[in-house]
Amino acid sequence: MIIDLSTSSTLLALTGFAFGAILGSFLNVVILRLPSMMQTQWTADAREWLGMQSESESEPETLFNVATPASHCPHCGTSIKPLHNIPIISFLFLRGRCGYCNAPISLQYPIVETLIGVVIAYFITMHGLSAIGITSIVFSCCLLVLAIIDQRHQLLPDQITLPFLWLGLLVNLDGLFAETSDAVLGAVVGYLSLWTIYWLFKLITGKEGMGYGDFKLHAALGAWLGLKMLPLIIFLSSTVAAVVGICAIIFAGRGKDIPMAFGPYLCISGWIALQWGDSIIAWYLSSFTF
Repeated sequence: MIIDLSTSSTLLALTGFAFGAILGSFLNVVILRLPSMMQTQWTADAREWLGMQSESESEPETLFNVATPASHCPHCGTSIKPLHNIPIISFLFLRGRCGYCNAPISLQYPIVETLIGVVIAYFITMHGLSAIGITSIVFSCCLLVLAIIDQRHQLLPDQITLPFLWLGLLVNLDGLFAETSDAVLGAVVGYLSLWTIYWLFKLITGKEGMGYGDFKLHAALGAWLGLKMLPLIIFLSSTVAAVVGICAIIFAGRGKDIPMAFGPYLCISGWIALQWGDSIIAWYLSSFTF
């Protein structure tokens, strides 16, 4: 029996894309609901610490997590039919509007579904269902979720960054992306480097230049990719963030004192380092060393 490899690869990519779109739909729920879940918990903790009556004591508690309640329109509250909840296709069919109240649907939904579909199709085509293929998919999904949440809320949830960090160390027990010692040093130096910059900036200016979530994310990237990738990640993220910030001030009239999330730039730089980090470093060493 002769197998057409090109047809097999195409089918594998399409299958990966379809699965990725479904996974992207779930990640959209995480992106939307996790910050609200955290805010609710913080409020409950603050009320308990202050000895105030809990809202749940005066009102019936409504279960809210990534599974409950069912998907519904944020404008009219109507539950979304399964036919209207098909990743990407439903958005196109409904022309980007709610099927009940005609309110616009955020472009975030199809964009995330498409991106995750492309990521899974790419990695599964390149590496198949191997350890490096599956872990690269997990790496990419975590970074995308963190980047969007931080961009929207200036928040990098510990519920994602800390497991992401530990998973990076576990993945590298056999040196999948970096030697174990390099991964451990990457996690330590990744955290301490931004922590040091944070305190130096605060001592000099009296302001906080970044949040602790950035330290944890940088440590996680070090755990996954190793110590040698950290300078590249910092250089790329700082350069892009500076360019974007300057352009926002000049062309969009953004105030200089308005804080800007740094996490998305760390995420983008981390993904670039995963894919092309070794090539970029090799090019730099060959071009600028004598």
